[in-house]
Amino acid sequence: MADALGALTGARVRLWRYDGRTLRKVGAAPDPGFTPPIPRGPGLVPTPTGSVYLYPIPDTKSFWLELDGVPEQRARELAIQLSGVVGALLAAERETAGVVEELTGVYKEIDLLYAISEILGHTTRLEEAAPTIVSEVADVVGARRASIMVFDESTGLLRNVAARGFSAEGLEPVLIDDSSSVAARVFREKRTIVFDPADPLAQNPGSQDPRPYKGQAFLSIPICYGASGRCVGVINLTDRLLGDSFTASDAKLVSAVANQIGAAIENARLVQRDLKRQRLQRELELAHDLQLKLLPAPGVLQGDAQVAAICRPVDSVGGDFYSFTRLGHGRVGVMLGDVSSHGFAAALVMALVMSAAGIHAGAGSTPDEVLAALLESVEDELASTEMFLSVFYGVLDPSGRRLTYANAGHPHAFRVPAVGSPERLPTTAPPLGLSGAGNIQRNQIPWVPGQDLLCLWTDGLVDQASGSAFSEERLLAELVARRGESPDAIVRAVFTEADKATEHPVDDRTLLVMRI
Repeated sequence: MADALGALTGARVRLWRYDGRTLRKVGAAPDPGFTPPIPRGPGLVPTPTGSVYLYPIPDTKSFWLELDGVPEQRARELAIQLSGVVGALLAAERETAGVVEELTGVYKEIDLLYAISEILGHTTRLEEAAPTIVSEVADVVGARRASIMVFDESTGLLRNVAARGFSAEGLEPVLIDDSSSVAARVFREKRTIVFDPADPLAQNPGSQDPRPYKGQAFLSIPICYGASGRCVGVINLTDRLLGDSFTASDAKLVSAVANQIGAAIENARLVQRDLKRQRLQRELELAHDLQLKLLPAPGVLQGDAQVAAICRPVDSVGGDFYSFTRLGHGRVGVMLGDVSSHGFAAALVMALVMSAAGIHAGAGSTPDEVLAALLESVEDELASTEMFLSVFYGVLDPSGRRLTYANAGHPHAFRVPAVGSPERLPTTAPPLGLSGAGNIQRNQIPWVPGQDLLCLWTDGLVDQASGSAFSEERLLAELVARRGESPDAIVRAVFTEADKATEHPVDDRTLLVMRI
Protein backbone atom coordinates (compact mmCIF):
# COMPACT_ATOMS: atom_id res chain seq x y z
CA MET A 1 0.00 0.00 0.00
CA ALA A 2 2.79 2.46 0.97
CA ASP A 3 4.72 1.79 -2.26
CA ALA A 4 1.60 2.39 -4.34
CA LEU A 5 0.90 5.67 -2.59
CA GLY A 6 4.54 6.71 -3.04
CA ALA A 7 4.37 6.02 -6.77
CA LEU A 8 1.26 8.17 -7.06
CA THR A 9 2.62 11.10 -5.05
CA GLY A 10 6.34 11.07 -5.80
CA ALA A 11 7.08 10.88 -2.08
CA ARG A 12 8.46 8.04 -0.01
CA VAL A 13 5.60 6.75 2.13
CA ARG A 14 5.77 4.56 5.22
CA LEU A 15 3.19 3.47 7.80
CA TRP A 16 4.09 3.21 11.49
CA ARG A 17 2.22 1.79 14.47
CA TYR A 18 2.65 2.81 18.06
CA ASP A 19 2.62 -0.28 20.34
CA GLY A 20 2.61 1.64 23.61
CA ARG A 21 6.38 1.92 23.84
CA THR A 22 7.76 2.71 20.39
CA LEU A 23 6.84 3.02 16.72
CA ARG A 24 7.01 -0.14 14.63
CA LYS A 25 7.01 -0.28 10.82
CA VAL A 26 3.89 -1.72 9.22
CA GLY A 27 4.03 -3.74 6.03
CA ALA A 28 6.80 -5.26 3.92
CA ALA A 29 8.53 -2.02 2.77
CA PRO A 30 12.34 -1.87 3.24
CA ASP A 31 13.42 -1.23 6.81
CA PRO A 32 14.83 2.33 7.01
CA GLY A 33 17.28 1.23 9.72
CA PHE A 34 15.85 3.57 12.35
CA THR A 35 12.77 4.17 14.44
CA PRO A 36 11.38 7.69 14.47
CA PRO A 37 10.90 9.34 17.84
CA ILE A 38 7.36 9.30 19.24
CA PRO A 39 5.67 12.43 17.89
CA ARG A 40 3.45 14.69 19.93
CA GLY A 41 1.51 15.72 16.88
CA PRO A 42 1.78 16.15 13.09
CA GLY A 43 5.00 17.66 11.81
CA LEU A 44 8.64 17.09 11.10
CA VAL A 45 10.63 14.78 13.36
CA PRO A 46 14.40 14.21 13.20
CA THR A 47 15.86 10.85 12.15
CA PRO A 48 19.46 9.66 11.54
CA THR A 49 18.92 10.23 7.80
CA GLY A 50 17.18 13.55 8.10
CA SER A 51 13.81 14.91 9.07
CA VAL A 52 10.59 13.17 8.00
CA TYR A 53 6.99 14.32 8.20
CA LEU A 54 4.65 12.27 10.47
CA TYR A 55 0.88 12.60 10.43
CA PRO A 56 -1.65 10.67 12.58
CA ILE A 57 -4.26 8.56 10.80
CA PRO A 58 -7.73 9.81 11.82
CA ASP A 59 -10.03 7.52 13.86
CA THR A 60 -7.08 5.44 15.03
CA LYS A 61 -5.06 5.66 18.19
CA SER A 62 -1.80 4.17 17.04
CA PHE A 63 -1.16 4.57 13.28
CA TRP A 64 1.10 7.30 11.80
CA LEU A 65 1.82 8.17 8.16
CA GLU A 66 5.44 9.09 7.22
CA LEU A 67 6.23 11.17 4.13
CA ASP A 68 9.77 11.92 2.98
CA GLY A 69 11.48 13.26 -0.12
CA VAL A 70 9.18 16.26 -0.60
CA PRO A 71 9.11 19.72 0.99
CA GLU A 72 7.37 20.11 4.34
CA GLN A 73 4.42 22.02 2.88
CA ARG A 74 3.94 19.44 0.18
CA ALA A 75 4.29 16.68 2.76
CA ARG A 76 1.59 18.34 4.90
CA GLU A 77 -0.80 18.58 1.93
CA LEU A 78 -0.16 14.99 0.86
CA ALA A 79 -0.55 13.73 4.43
CA ILE A 80 -3.94 15.38 4.75
CA GLN A 81 -5.05 13.84 1.45
CA LEU A 82 -3.62 10.38 2.03
CA SER A 83 -4.58 9.95 5.70
CA GLY A 84 -8.25 9.59 4.81
CA VAL A 85 -7.48 6.91 2.22
CA VAL A 86 -5.16 5.05 4.58
CA GLY A 87 -7.68 5.35 7.42
CA ALA A 88 -10.42 3.87 5.23
CA LEU A 89 -8.14 1.02 4.19
CA LEU A 90 -7.21 0.31 7.81
CA ALA A 91 -10.88 0.37 8.84
CA ALA A 92 -11.71 -2.08 6.06
CA GLU A 93 -8.86 -4.31 7.16
CA ARG A 94 -10.08 -4.23 10.75
CA GLU A 95 -13.61 -5.03 9.64
CA THR A 96 -12.37 -7.90 7.51
CA ALA A 97 -10.30 -9.21 10.39
CA GLY A 98 -13.32 -8.95 12.66
CA VAL A 99 -15.48 -10.85 10.19
CA VAL A 100 -12.81 -13.54 9.83
CA GLU A 101 -12.54 -13.81 13.60
CA GLU A 102 -16.31 -13.99 13.94
CA LEU A 103 -16.57 -16.64 11.22
CA THR A 104 -13.78 -18.60 12.85
CA GLY A 105 -15.66 -18.48 16.14
CA VAL A 106 -18.91 -19.52 14.47
CA TYR A 107 -17.10 -22.39 12.75
CA LYS A 108 -15.68 -23.54 16.07
CA GLU A 109 -19.14 -23.37 17.61
CA ILE A 110 -20.76 -25.30 14.76
CA ASP A 111 -17.96 -27.83 14.85
CA LEU A 112 -18.40 -28.25 18.61
CA LEU A 113 -22.17 -28.67 18.38
CA TYR A 114 -21.80 -31.18 15.55
CA ALA A 115 -19.16 -33.13 17.47
CA ILE A 116 -21.34 -33.28 20.57
CA SER A 117 -24.34 -34.30 18.49
CA GLU A 118 -22.27 -37.16 17.06
CA ILE A 119 -21.13 -38.18 20.54
CA LEU A 120 -24.64 -38.16 21.98
CA GLY A 121 -26.03 -39.95 18.93
CA HIS A 122 -23.93 -43.03 19.61
CA THR A 123 -25.02 -43.65 23.18
CA THR A 124 -28.15 -43.56 25.37
CA ARG A 125 -26.14 -43.09 28.57
CA LEU A 126 -24.84 -39.61 29.36
CA GLU A 127 -22.17 -41.07 31.65
CA GLU A 128 -20.46 -42.56 28.61
CA ALA A 129 -20.44 -39.32 26.58
CA ALA A 130 -19.98 -36.78 29.38
CA PRO A 131 -16.14 -36.94 29.71
CA THR A 132 -15.67 -36.21 26.01
CA ILE A 133 -18.30 -33.44 26.06
CA VAL A 134 -16.63 -31.77 29.05
CA SER A 135 -13.24 -31.78 27.30
CA GLU A 136 -14.65 -30.45 24.02
CA VAL A 137 -16.53 -27.59 25.69
CA ALA A 138 -13.59 -26.66 27.93
CA ASP A 139 -11.24 -26.51 24.92
CA VAL A 140 -13.52 -24.26 22.87
CA VAL A 141 -14.28 -21.72 25.62
CA GLY A 142 -10.80 -21.90 27.15
CA ALA A 143 -11.56 -23.29 30.61
CA ARG A 144 -9.02 -25.25 32.64
CA ARG A 145 -11.70 -26.90 34.74
CA ALA A 146 -15.20 -28.05 33.84
CA SER A 147 -17.85 -30.45 35.10
CA ILE A 148 -21.31 -31.79 34.27
CA MET A 149 -23.75 -32.40 37.12
CA VAL A 150 -27.00 -34.34 36.68
CA PHE A 151 -30.02 -34.31 38.98
CA ASP A 152 -30.78 -37.62 40.70
CA GLU A 153 -34.54 -37.66 41.35
CA SER A 154 -34.32 -40.53 43.81
CA THR A 155 -31.99 -38.63 46.18
CA GLY A 156 -32.65 -34.97 45.35
CA LEU A 157 -28.93 -34.46 44.66
CA LEU A 158 -26.86 -32.99 41.86
CA ARG A 159 -24.13 -35.54 41.21
CA ASN A 160 -21.05 -35.15 39.02
CA VAL A 161 -20.93 -37.44 35.99
CA ALA A 162 -17.79 -36.00 34.36
CA ALA A 163 -15.04 -33.47 35.09
CA ARG A 164 -12.03 -31.81 33.46
CA GLY A 165 -9.13 -30.51 35.56
CA PHE A 166 -10.08 -32.53 38.64
CA SER A 167 -11.58 -35.92 39.52
CA ALA A 168 -15.36 -36.25 39.35
CA GLU A 169 -15.20 -39.08 41.90
CA GLY A 170 -13.75 -36.70 44.46
CA LEU A 171 -16.62 -34.21 44.14
CA GLU A 172 -19.41 -34.56 46.67
CA PRO A 173 -23.03 -34.46 45.45
CA VAL A 174 -24.88 -31.22 46.09
CA LEU A 175 -28.35 -30.81 47.56
CA ILE A 176 -30.48 -28.71 45.22
CA ASP A 177 -31.54 -26.51 48.15
CA ASP A 178 -27.94 -25.83 49.21
CA SER A 179 -27.84 -22.04 49.69
CA SER A 180 -24.04 -21.86 49.33
CA SER A 181 -23.80 -23.75 46.02
CA VAL A 182 -23.73 -21.87 42.71
CA ALA A 183 -24.71 -25.04 40.83
CA ALA A 184 -27.70 -25.62 43.13
CA ARG A 185 -28.86 -22.04 42.60
CA VAL A 186 -28.47 -22.35 38.82
CA PHE A 187 -30.54 -25.55 38.95
CA ARG A 188 -33.27 -24.06 41.14
CA GLU A 189 -33.60 -20.80 39.22
CA LYS A 190 -32.97 -22.32 35.77
CA ARG A 191 -30.74 -19.38 34.78
CA THR A 192 -27.10 -18.81 33.85
CA ILE A 193 -24.71 -17.32 36.43
CA VAL A 194 -21.41 -15.71 35.38
CA PHE A 195 -18.68 -14.43 37.70
CA ASP A 196 -16.16 -11.83 36.52
CA PRO A 197 -13.06 -11.63 38.76
CA ALA A 198 -12.26 -8.20 37.31
CA ASP A 199 -15.33 -6.77 39.00
CA PRO A 200 -14.19 -5.44 42.42
CA LEU A 201 -17.73 -5.67 43.77
CA ALA A 202 -18.41 -9.20 42.58
CA GLN A 203 -19.45 -11.70 45.24
CA ASN A 204 -20.18 -15.39 45.16
CA PRO A 205 -23.69 -15.59 43.64
CA GLY A 206 -24.36 -18.85 45.45
CA SER A 207 -23.65 -17.44 48.90
CA GLN A 208 -25.39 -15.02 51.23
CA ASP A 209 -21.99 -13.67 52.29
CA PRO A 210 -21.86 -9.98 51.24
CA ARG A 211 -18.03 -9.94 51.17
CA PRO A 212 -16.35 -9.83 47.74
CA TYR A 213 -15.63 -13.20 46.20
CA LYS A 214 -11.94 -13.58 45.28
CA GLY A 215 -12.26 -16.73 43.23
CA GLN A 216 -11.60 -17.30 39.57
CA ALA A 217 -13.92 -16.63 36.65
CA PHE A 218 -16.71 -19.17 36.35
CA LEU A 219 -19.73 -19.88 34.17
CA SER A 220 -22.62 -22.09 35.32
CA ILE A 221 -25.43 -22.94 32.93
CA PRO A 222 -28.60 -25.00 33.57
CA ILE A 223 -29.25 -28.11 31.49
CA CYS A 224 -32.93 -27.93 30.60
CA TYR A 225 -35.16 -29.87 28.27
CA GLY A 226 -37.49 -28.52 25.62
CA ALA A 227 -40.51 -26.34 25.99
CA SER A 228 -41.28 -27.67 29.46
CA GLY A 229 -38.05 -26.14 30.73
CA ARG A 230 -37.54 -29.07 33.07
CA CYS A 231 -34.06 -28.72 34.57
CA VAL A 232 -32.02 -31.93 34.65
CA GLY A 233 -28.51 -30.74 35.49
CA VAL A 234 -25.81 -28.04 35.34
CA ILE A 235 -22.62 -27.37 33.32
CA ASN A 236 -19.86 -25.62 35.27
CA LEU A 237 -16.73 -23.99 33.78
CA THR A 238 -14.03 -22.13 35.70
CA ASP A 239 -10.42 -20.93 35.63
CA ARG A 240 -10.28 -19.23 32.24
CA LEU A 241 -7.03 -19.91 30.38
CA LEU A 242 -6.53 -16.25 29.47
CA GLY A 243 -7.35 -15.12 32.97
CA ASP A 244 -10.30 -12.98 31.94
CA SER A 245 -14.04 -13.52 32.34
CA PHE A 246 -16.34 -15.68 30.24
CA THR A 247 -18.17 -13.77 27.53
CA ALA A 248 -21.78 -13.62 26.45
CA SER A 249 -20.73 -15.62 23.38
CA ASP A 250 -19.32 -18.32 25.66
CA ALA A 251 -22.57 -18.44 27.59
CA LYS A 252 -24.60 -18.69 24.38
CA LEU A 253 -22.46 -21.54 23.07
CA VAL A 254 -22.51 -23.52 26.31
CA SER A 255 -26.28 -22.98 26.54
CA ALA A 256 -26.64 -24.59 23.11
CA VAL A 257 -24.54 -27.52 24.32
CA ALA A 258 -26.67 -27.73 27.47
CA ASN A 259 -29.81 -27.93 25.33
CA GLN A 260 -28.28 -30.86 23.43
CA ILE A 261 -27.42 -32.61 26.66
CA GLY A 262 -30.90 -31.94 28.04
CA ALA A 263 -32.46 -33.48 24.94
CA ALA A 264 -30.12 -36.47 25.20
CA ILE A 265 -30.98 -37.00 28.87
CA GLU A 266 -34.70 -36.79 28.13
CA ASN A 267 -34.37 -39.15 25.16
CA ALA A 268 -32.41 -41.59 27.31
CA ARG A 269 -35.11 -41.36 29.97
CA LEU A 270 -37.81 -42.03 27.38
CA VAL A 271 -35.83 -44.95 25.97
CA GLN A 272 -35.38 -46.44 29.43
CA ARG A 273 -39.05 -45.89 30.21
CA ASP A 274 -40.02 -47.58 26.94
CA LEU A 275 -37.66 -50.49 27.62
CA LYS A 276 -39.08 -50.80 31.11
CA ARG A 277 -42.62 -50.70 29.70
CA GLN A 278 -41.77 -53.38 27.13
CA ARG A 279 -40.13 -55.54 29.78
CA LEU A 280 -43.14 -55.12 32.05
CA GLN A 281 -45.48 -55.96 29.17
CA ARG A 282 -43.53 -59.15 28.46
CA GLU A 283 -43.63 -60.06 32.14
CA LEU A 284 -47.37 -59.37 32.28
CA GLU A 285 -47.97 -61.54 29.23
CA LEU A 286 -45.91 -64.31 30.80
CA ALA A 287 -47.79 -63.96 34.09
CA HIS A 288 -51.10 -64.06 32.20
CA ASP A 289 -50.12 -67.26 30.40
CA LEU A 290 -48.83 -68.88 33.58
CA GLN A 291 -51.97 -67.99 35.53
CA LEU A 292 -54.28 -69.43 32.87
CA LYS A 293 -52.16 -72.58 32.81
CA LEU A 294 -52.90 -73.03 36.52
CA LEU A 295 -56.56 -73.50 35.65
CA PRO A 296 -57.50 -77.10 34.84
CA ALA A 297 -58.40 -78.16 31.31
CA PRO A 298 -61.93 -79.55 30.74
CA GLY A 299 -60.40 -82.79 29.52
CA VAL A 300 -59.48 -83.62 33.13
CA LEU A 301 -63.07 -84.81 33.69
CA GLN A 302 -63.55 -86.54 30.36
CA GLY A 303 -65.81 -89.53 30.84
CA ASP A 304 -67.18 -88.30 34.16
CA ALA A 305 -68.60 -84.87 33.29
CA GLN A 306 -69.01 -82.24 30.60
CA VAL A 307 -67.49 -78.93 31.69
CA ALA A 308 -66.53 -75.64 30.06
CA ALA A 309 -65.11 -72.47 31.56
CA ILE A 310 -63.74 -69.10 30.47
CA CYS A 311 -61.70 -66.84 32.76
CA ARG A 312 -60.81 -63.31 31.57
CA PRO A 313 -58.84 -61.09 33.96
CA VAL A 314 -59.46 -57.36 33.52
CA ASP A 315 -55.71 -56.85 33.86
CA SER A 316 -53.06 -59.23 32.64
CA VAL A 317 -53.61 -61.26 35.79
CA GLY A 318 -56.51 -61.38 38.19
CA GLY A 319 -58.13 -62.97 41.24
CA ASP A 320 -60.78 -65.23 39.65
CA PHE A 321 -60.18 -68.99 39.58
CA TYR A 322 -61.91 -72.34 39.18
CA SER A 323 -60.98 -75.97 39.63
CA PHE A 324 -62.55 -79.43 39.36
CA THR A 325 -61.35 -82.75 40.69
CA ARG A 326 -62.22 -86.43 40.38
CA LEU A 327 -63.11 -87.74 43.85
CA GLY A 328 -63.74 -91.40 42.99
CA HIS A 329 -66.92 -93.43 42.50
CA GLY A 330 -68.06 -91.02 39.79
CA ARG A 331 -68.09 -88.04 42.14
CA VAL A 332 -66.67 -84.67 40.98
CA GLY A 333 -65.59 -81.72 43.11
CA VAL A 334 -65.94 -78.24 41.54
CA MET A 335 -64.82 -74.91 42.95
CA LEU A 336 -65.08 -71.30 41.76
CA GLY A 337 -63.77 -68.29 43.65
CA ASP A 338 -63.22 -64.56 43.43
CA VAL A 339 -60.50 -62.72 45.37
CA SER A 340 -61.72 -59.27 46.39
CA SER A 341 -59.34 -57.42 44.08
CA HIS A 342 -57.51 -57.85 40.80
CA GLY A 343 -54.01 -57.41 39.50
CA PHE A 344 -50.81 -58.96 40.82
CA ALA A 345 -51.71 -59.05 44.50
CA ALA A 346 -54.99 -60.83 43.81
CA ALA A 347 -53.24 -63.20 41.40
CA LEU A 348 -50.72 -64.23 44.05
CA VAL A 349 -53.47 -64.90 46.59
CA MET A 350 -55.42 -66.77 43.91
CA ALA A 351 -52.43 -69.04 43.17
CA LEU A 352 -52.04 -69.78 46.88
CA VAL A 353 -55.76 -70.55 47.24
CA MET A 354 -55.75 -72.90 44.26
CA SER A 355 -52.76 -74.78 45.62
CA ALA A 356 -54.34 -75.19 49.04
CA ALA A 357 -57.75 -76.02 47.56
CA GLY A 358 -56.30 -78.84 45.49
CA ILE A 359 -54.75 -80.39 48.59
CA HIS A 360 -57.85 -80.11 50.77
CA ALA A 361 -60.39 -81.13 48.10
CA GLY A 362 -58.35 -84.19 47.22
CA ALA A 363 -58.56 -85.40 50.81
CA GLY A 364 -62.20 -86.32 50.27
CA SER A 365 -63.55 -84.11 53.02
CA THR A 366 -67.03 -82.57 52.98
CA PRO A 367 -67.42 -79.15 51.29
CA ASP A 368 -67.65 -77.27 54.59
CA GLU A 369 -64.54 -79.02 55.88
CA VAL A 370 -62.68 -78.18 52.67
CA LEU A 371 -63.51 -74.47 52.95
CA ALA A 372 -62.62 -74.45 56.65
CA ALA A 373 -59.24 -76.01 55.89
CA LEU A 374 -58.77 -73.62 52.98
CA LEU A 375 -59.43 -70.64 55.26
CA GLU A 376 -56.91 -71.89 57.79
CA SER A 377 -54.27 -72.17 55.02
CA VAL A 378 -54.72 -68.68 53.61
CA GLU A 379 -56.07 -66.71 56.58
CA ASP A 380 -52.79 -64.89 57.30
CA GLU A 381 -52.35 -63.85 53.65
CA LEU A 382 -55.93 -62.58 53.42
CA ALA A 383 -55.43 -60.56 56.62
CA SER A 384 -52.08 -59.08 55.58
CA THR A 385 -53.39 -58.04 52.15
CA GLU A 386 -56.77 -56.91 53.55
CA MET A 387 -58.52 -59.12 50.99
CA PHE A 388 -61.31 -61.64 51.31
CA LEU A 389 -62.46 -64.55 49.17
CA SER A 390 -65.92 -65.47 47.96
CA VAL A 391 -65.85 -69.15 47.00
CA PHE A 392 -68.25 -71.95 46.11
CA TYR A 393 -67.28 -75.60 46.49
CA GLY A 394 -69.62 -78.43 45.57
CA VAL A 395 -69.42 -82.19 45.24
CA LEU A 396 -71.62 -83.73 42.53
CA ASP A 397 -72.57 -87.34 43.17
CA PRO A 398 -74.52 -88.72 40.14
CA SER A 399 -75.07 -92.16 41.70
CA GLY A 400 -76.49 -90.60 44.83
CA ARG A 401 -78.33 -88.00 42.67
CA ARG A 402 -77.30 -85.11 44.91
CA LEU A 403 -75.18 -81.97 45.04
CA THR A 404 -73.55 -81.18 48.38
CA TYR A 405 -71.98 -77.74 48.63
CA ALA A 406 -70.64 -74.97 50.84
CA ASN A 407 -70.97 -71.40 49.63
CA ALA A 408 -68.80 -68.76 51.32
CA GLY A 409 -70.37 -65.50 50.21
CA HIS A 410 -70.55 -66.31 46.48
CA PRO A 411 -73.85 -64.96 45.10
CA HIS A 412 -73.68 -66.35 41.57
CA ALA A 413 -74.26 -70.09 41.90
CA PHE A 414 -77.22 -71.77 40.22
CA ARG A 415 -78.70 -75.15 39.35
CA VAL A 416 -80.39 -74.92 35.96
CA PRO A 417 -82.77 -77.89 35.48
CA ALA A 418 -83.84 -79.28 32.14
CA VAL A 419 -87.34 -77.92 32.81
CA GLY A 420 -88.33 -75.03 35.01
CA SER A 421 -86.61 -71.99 36.48
CA PRO A 422 -83.01 -71.73 37.65
CA GLU A 423 -82.45 -72.40 41.36
CA ARG A 424 -80.07 -70.15 43.26
CA LEU A 425 -77.71 -71.96 45.63
CA PRO A 426 -77.71 -69.68 48.66
CA THR A 427 -74.66 -68.86 50.73
CA THR A 428 -73.89 -70.99 53.76
CA ALA A 429 -71.14 -68.75 55.16
CA PRO A 430 -69.64 -65.27 54.84
CA PRO A 431 -66.70 -64.78 52.48
CA LEU A 432 -63.46 -66.31 53.73
CA GLY A 433 -61.40 -63.76 55.57
CA LEU A 434 -64.44 -61.98 57.05
CA SER A 435 -65.33 -64.59 59.66
CA GLY A 436 -64.02 -67.70 61.35
CA ALA A 437 -64.04 -71.27 60.02
CA GLY A 438 -66.65 -72.31 62.58
CA ASN A 439 -69.34 -70.35 60.72
CA ILE A 440 -69.07 -72.44 57.51
CA GLN A 441 -72.07 -74.71 56.88
CA ARG A 442 -72.97 -77.08 54.04
CA ASN A 443 -76.17 -77.73 52.12
CA GLN A 444 -77.49 -80.54 49.94
CA ILE A 445 -79.96 -80.52 47.02
CA PRO A 446 -81.28 -83.16 44.60
CA TRP A 447 -79.51 -83.58 41.26
CA VAL A 448 -80.74 -85.04 37.97
CA PRO A 449 -77.71 -86.59 36.22
CA GLY A 450 -77.31 -85.81 32.54
CA GLN A 451 -79.91 -83.02 32.66
CA ASP A 452 -79.18 -80.49 35.38
CA LEU A 453 -76.53 -77.81 34.84
CA LEU A 454 -74.29 -76.32 37.53
CA CYS A 455 -73.61 -72.69 36.55
CA LEU A 456 -71.10 -70.56 38.45
CA TRP A 457 -69.77 -67.09 37.62
CA THR A 458 -68.04 -64.13 39.24
CA ASP A 459 -69.62 -60.70 39.72
CA GLY A 460 -67.47 -59.00 37.06
CA LEU A 461 -69.67 -60.67 34.45
CA VAL A 462 -72.93 -59.11 35.62
CA ASP A 463 -72.06 -56.29 38.03
CA GLN A 464 -73.68 -53.25 36.46
CA ALA A 465 -72.01 -51.03 39.05
CA SER A 466 -68.69 -52.12 37.53
CA GLY A 467 -69.63 -51.02 34.06
CA SER A 468 -71.47 -54.08 32.83
CA ALA A 469 -74.80 -53.76 31.02
CA PHE A 470 -75.16 -57.54 31.15
CA SER A 471 -77.48 -58.23 34.08
CA GLU A 472 -77.94 -61.45 36.02
CA GLU A 473 -81.47 -61.75 34.63
CA ARG A 474 -80.15 -61.54 31.08
CA LEU A 475 -77.47 -64.13 31.83
CA LEU A 476 -80.01 -66.54 33.38
CA ALA A 477 -82.29 -66.09 30.38
CA GLU A 478 -79.41 -67.00 28.10
CA LEU A 479 -78.67 -70.11 30.20
CA VAL A 480 -82.31 -71.21 30.12
CA ALA A 481 -82.57 -70.64 26.38
CA ARG A 482 -79.46 -72.73 25.73
CA ARG A 483 -79.65 -75.37 28.51
CA GLY A 484 -80.06 -78.17 26.03
CA GLU A 485 -76.72 -77.34 24.38
CA SER A 486 -73.22 -78.43 25.41
CA PRO A 487 -71.51 -76.55 28.25
CA ASP A 488 -68.89 -75.32 25.78
CA ALA A 489 -71.53 -73.83 23.44
CA ILE A 490 -73.33 -72.26 26.39
CA VAL A 491 -70.22 -70.59 27.81
CA ARG A 492 -69.16 -69.21 24.43
CA ALA A 493 -72.64 -67.84 23.70
CA VAL A 494 -72.91 -66.14 27.09
CA PHE A 495 -69.53 -64.43 26.71
CA THR A 496 -70.46 -63.28 23.21
CA GLU A 497 -73.53 -61.52 24.59
CA ALA A 498 -71.60 -60.16 27.56
CA ASP A 499 -68.91 -58.72 25.28
CA LYS A 500 -71.58 -56.97 23.22
CA ALA A 501 -73.07 -55.39 26.34
CA THR A 502 -69.85 -54.48 28.16
CA GLU A 503 -67.38 -52.38 26.18
CA HIS A 504 -64.78 -51.83 28.91
CA PRO A 505 -64.98 -54.35 31.77
CA VAL A 506 -63.53 -53.15 35.08
CA ASP A 507 -63.38 -56.48 36.91
CA ASP A 508 -62.32 -60.06 36.24
CA ARG A 509 -64.98 -62.20 34.51
CA THR A 510 -65.35 -65.98 34.86
CA LEU A 511 -68.11 -68.44 33.92
CA LEU A 512 -68.20 -72.21 34.52
CA VAL A 513 -70.94 -74.58 33.31
CA MET A 514 -70.97 -78.31 34.19
CA ARG A 515 -73.28 -81.22 33.35
CA ILE A 516 -72.75 -84.65 34.99
